[in-house]
Amino acid sequence: MQNLIDGRAIAGQIHGETAQRVADLLSRGVVPGLYFIRVGEDPASQVYVGMKEKKSRELGIHSRTHVLPASTPQAELLALIAQLNADPQWHGILIQAPLPPPLDQAVIYSAVDPRKDVDGFHPLNVGRLMLGDPDGFVPCTPGGVHELLIRSDVRLDGAEVVVLGRGNIVGKPMASILLQKGRHANCTVTVCHRGTRDIASHCQRADVIIAALGVPEFLKAPMVRTGAVVIDVGVNRIPDPTSRTGSRLVGDVAFAEVQPKAALITPNPGGVGPMTIALLLANTVRAAEMATR
Repeated sequence: MQNLIDGRAIAGQIHGETAQRVADLLSRGVVPGLYFIRVGEDPASQVYVGMKEKKSRELGIHSRTHVLPASTPQAELLALIAQLNADPQWHGILIQAPLPPPLDQAVIYSAVDPRKDVDGFHPLNVGRLMLGDPDGFVPCTPGGVHELLIRSDVRLDGAEVVVLGRGNIVGKPMASILLQKGRHANCTVTVCHRGTRDIASHCQRADVIIAALGVPEFLKAPMVRTGAVVIDVGVNRIPDPTSRTGSRLVGDVAFAEVQPKAALITPNPGGVGPMTIALLLANTVRAAEMATR
């Protein structure tokens, strides 16, 4: 249908821009470098890191993946991060979530040099986002959603936006991006969560709904006003006896019933997912550009 936002196509545009920036760096003798750290053997993490590394190579970004056992002591991981912080060949460091317990995710992310924090999780970069400081790195998924909206010509100035979910990775930074005073923002943002009374009433007045609750098919058609823009960030596995694996992936949006009411909507897959990788690699190249000024 005509109202689909093609995340793969828009990610392809960004990859093309990133490839040109990589070529400019290479012409100056600078090879952008991205180092992945994966702890444990989480199947989804293996897939995600593999996809990111493959696209890095395609764009000319030098990348390496370091896999540590789930039993790795925190001190050992922190020592590796300190080594990478000091190594100029690595412009970006990505620590794949989730981290197995008892590793302290907040401590680990805070150990990454903010100038190499291409995931945008370091407290300094979080603070810069809140303050509207453009020198920080924006987290890749909310940054990717923002690019989807901009490149789909969604009018954001003055828009009523509902963000479903208050997580540190998507919900909170998404709200921060959209409420900034400036171009492609200046929204009135409502963040809904499990403590919100009557979530449907908030959604029904929204021009844009961004679903990042982690609840399968939470957003139903009666919650969406006709003509709204709907972005589905969720990735949820639900039972499906008709599937070969016995399960299937769905988003946070009941897509089949919401699509006819939406002016624009992201498919799932093929919507937000490709944008996360596109923003990660763009952030990496920006880190290399900043390091070589």
